[in-house]
Amino acid sequence: MRLVILGGSGSGKSTQAHRLCRQFDIPKISTGEILREAMSVDSPYPSGTSSTNGFGSNSFKDATRTQPTETTRAAAASPLPLREEAPRLWINANLCDFGRYAKPYVQKGELVPDEMMIELIRLQLTQLDVESGWLLEGYPRTAFQAEELDFLLDYLQQKLDWAIYLQVPEAIMVTRCLGRSLPDEQPEIVQRRIELFYDRTVPILEYYDRRRRLLTINGDQIPEMVEQNILNLLSIP
Repeated sequence: MRLVILGGSGSGKSTQAHRLCRQFDIPKISTGEILREAMSVDSPYPSGTSSTNGFGSNSFKDATRTQPTETTRAAAASPLPLREEAPRLWINANLCDFGRYAKPYVQKGELVPDEMMIELIRLQLTQLDVESGWLLEGYPRTAFQAEELDFLLDYLQQKLDWAIYLQVPEAIMVTRCLGRSLPDEQPEIVQRRIELFYDRTVPILEYYDRRRRLLTINGDQIPEMVEQNILNLLSIP
């Protein structure tokens, strides 16, 4: 099973992603968790320098729709094993570089540039053993990222099964976010993220709906009910 879970901040994406990964025994690739982990790591590199393992500035500038490099082909040929119980996957490269470049955007509630996120997901799906399936949480966030994901999956000879959209009223999302008391979820940042969600992410729903890959779920319910509704639409008893 290969799934994308979509929704604004506070829609319950993380909760349902965790439940679905347990249900299908697949790994979760959470860009939000990776971003927080990356920003919590102190960089061992002096300012203006970067590592040579794929997450330096040149890597992000050169991240385009071109064919994967020899490095990623080699990585895909010898994937790393998954950890037990379908846990989140970690970047198989240096977290410091990614966190350093992403932090200014996250702190302002802005979206991390497409090129950086596309490169991150490309490394995840080409370097790690995800043949059994996967769930992407927090990606794609723009129509361009959705298109690039399809290009990548075509190259990997994989196919997305469903994009699951958790529909939750804006006021509920704000209340849930502010109740979590996370450092990066101050009121003005939360509001900006939700604005960006409606402006940049909602158009993705049309993209997946045209491809008959969209499942819309009422996320304003208890987690158990939301999960059951998802499984019902996936025709899982």
